[in-house]
Amino acid sequence: MPPSSRTLTRHEAILGALKDKILDGSWPPGHKLPFETDLALEFDVSRMTMNKVLTQLTREGFLVRRRRLGTFVATPRAQSAVMEITDIQSEVRALGLEYRWRLDDRAIRPPSNAERSEIGDDADDAEILSLEGVHYAGRTPFCLEERLINLAAAPDAVRQDFSDTVPGTWLLSRIPWTAAEHRISAMNASGRVAEALALPEGEACLQVSRRTEIAGRWVTMARQTYPGARHQLLAQFEPRADG
Repeated sequence: MPPSSRTLTRHEAILGALKDKILDGSWPPGHKLPFETDLALEFDVSRMTMNKVLTQLTREGFLVRRRRLGTFVATPRAQSAVMEITDIQSEVRALGLEYRWRLDDRAIRPPSNAERSEIGDDADDAEILSLEGVHYAGRTPFCLEERLINLAAAPDAVRQDFSDTVPGTWLLSRIPWTAAEHRISAMNASGRVAEALALPEGEACLQVSRRTEIAGRWVTMARQTYPGARHQLLAQFEPRADG
């Protein structure tokens, strides 16, 4: 006789319900949650049970609790240990240039074997949103972006066509990511990359791959390719008190 599916505890059910509100955008970053007592009444549980749920969500990076101010949905952190998670739109405008985004491809599909390997151990056969487009600085291609979005972690992305909305900007404003991994490499432009960036084939390029997570689950993986002669990366470090 096959085992029956386990019934969720009240703690697990409330935890899932609050995570859904955060991940589907109902509670965006910076949103102030109702008082703990009000949430306990809404879910018909004790204040102690609700406190344990909020404490777990805070520990996992979904929430921040500020004394005398309340509990808020966490905002994406601006900086990782080595590099900043940049908004390319802001980066271009900081140069005094007009910004434009051109979406070239949008598809919902399962990840390929190669993509599954890059995404990591938590990848499965669930569908992802695949995007490809070019960021412009003035009339010049600034960066080719290839991005995968985990629809299980960011379900609201399926309703965005991203032809007018920049994917990275949208994600930074919606998902309170808790961990990021960066990889930087040099490469020569293939025919497809050269065409997208208006470069001679074989031209030197800089490629930055970023993978972000929330509570151990991957949210997005982006591969951004820049013309080598037009871009440089700067990482700043400060000494820590703990060495």
